[in-house]
Amino acid sequence: MLSIDWRAPAAYAHTKSLPAAGFAWEYLRRNDEYRHDFQIITLTGRLGERQLERFAQRWGLRFPKRPRRIA
Repeated sequence: MLSIDWRAPAAYAHTKSLPAAGFAWEYLRRNDEYRHDFQIITLTGRLGERQLERFAQRWGLRFPKRPRRIA
């Protein structure tokens, strides 16, 4: 679990200048279910496209497309 005292306003002063995506990340990374899902995905070693898509859909994430060829 995170060690931030969520009751202390100073712990969140940086959120006043965050863009929407940064604020969403601050919220998401504290979600126990998200952290559990992420841990399961990272422990499998290889991500299948279907697994990644399900994960992204569940949590409202978007990932940049990887190029098919390395230049």
